[in-house]
Amino acid sequence: MTIRKLLGTLYVQVVIAIACGVLIGHLWPDTGVGLKPLGDGFIKLIKMIIGPIIFCTVVSGITSMHDVRQVGRVGGKALLYFEVVSSIALLVGLLAAHVLHPGSGFNVDVKTLDSAAIAGYVGAAQHSEGITGFVLNIIPTTFFDAFAKGEILPVLFVSVLFGLGLVMIGDKGRPLASMIHQASEVFFRIVAMISRVAPIGALGAIAFTIGKYGVGSLLPLLKLVGTFYLTAFIFVACILGSIARYVGFSIFKLLAYIKAELLIVLGTSSSESALPQLIQKLERLGASKGVVGIVVPTGYTFNLDGTNIYMTLAVLFMAQATGIDLSLEQQLTLLLVAMLTSKGAGAVVGAGFVALAASLAVVPTVPVAAMVLILGVDRFMAECRSLTNIIGNAVAALVVAAWEGELDREKMAPIALKGRRRPVVSEKVRVE
Repeated sequence: MTIRKLLGTLYVQVVIAIACGVLIGHLWPDTGVGLKPLGDGFIKLIKMIIGPIIFCTVVSGITSMHDVRQVGRVGGKALLYFEVVSSIALLVGLLAAHVLHPGSGFNVDVKTLDSAAIAGYVGAAQHSEGITGFVLNIIPTTFFDAFAKGEILPVLFVSVLFGLGLVMIGDKGRPLASMIHQASEVFFRIVAMISRVAPIGALGAIAFTIGKYGVGSLLPLLKLVGTFYLTAFIFVACILGSIARYVGFSIFKLLAYIKAELLIVLGTSSSESALPQLIQKLERLGASKGVVGIVVPTGYTFNLDGTNIYMTLAVLFMAQATGIDLSLEQQLTLLLVAMLTSKGAGAVVGAGFVALAASLAVVPTVPVAAMVLILGVDRFMAECRSLTNIIGNAVAALVVAAWEGELDREKMAPIALKGRRRPVVSEKVRVE
């Protein structure tokens, strides 16, 4: 590959942009902070198109199934998978904290902590309506209100209803279904245009992070950040890697296949910034449109592996740093509550921190003020959370597609394991 072609690829451009952003933020912090609108603008462009993309993808996928029972079966399998893997992620975070003890040696006096900096996050957690409010908020006020607010689950909800309605009216709905499929091609072409400015967005976002917090802010809490990144890597390589191997593909080949999307997420600290591109790439790997359209958007709320690892690891870090011992009962309670709060705060700005504050409410032994200890490095951990989340959702889509018999093995060849003659998961033959 010539240098010109190499520089023309998106992932290389994003790598260069991230490197430039780090230099600008480190050498000229004020300039780096001033570049924040570039990152914010790119994320807004992506969020602008996510609603229509999800609607068209889900509706097209459901109408292609021609079977309402199959839609319910795919959704049920996806939720079952999400809960099992999310529970494992919570346990992995808990285990990592016990093995590596990232908070040991801090010996922080709780009385000296100033909680003013986290008041906004605590307030948001206190005003949360809990699991009941979370479920009710899935239902939008009006059909178009779901698109106006740009929240994923309400859009998914109306998309599923619309798709099911089209299937139920039979042949009368085919012209409209065809029109929606054609509209999806237009929206994906818009995504392709927006993706060309991803390097600019990544540069602005990473320059702001380094400029505002500085690389030096990592040093006092390097053990926590390092523990989190190491734990997330082990989870991806071992847990998700084992699941991928069972289905018949390599987790590392999958990472190489979606490297451009991972770099965009790394630069913007938002997994939503790569959602449309991820949907397209998973369909190219042979996962059916219906499965991808249901699993990926739902996974962005229900399958947050990186956030789950962060939740339990952060609470135990704060307990260790303040010299507090948590009983086994308190840790098990934390696991159950974190499973809910990590989902309920999905649409809130600073979701990981808000969910953490809500979880601490059930473990009063650890003071909320201890969150100040990780406030400065939370932005650096947000990148790892987002990366782990998007990898987890990519694996989930392929697993559910194989489970449902909606995975084309020939198209999955770029990431398939060598020497695997027969897939472990039995599947039907799809007719294109």
